[in-house]
Amino acid sequence: MPAGVSWSRYLSFLAAATVTMFAGAQTVHIYYKPLSDLDKYIEEEMKRRHK
Repeated sequence: MPAGVSWSRYLSFLAAATVTMFAGAQTVHIYYKPLSDLDKYIEEEMKRRHK
């Protein structure tokens, strides 16, 4: 294993890092709502392309 770490410690770190990444992404989407106005941008782009 990398840096002499056992498989169990490596897999537990990997699991913790993955759960943390997913929780952080979910938190961003709950508080900042980055996709809430996506439909508006799509409509504007479709109108701009059809001109």
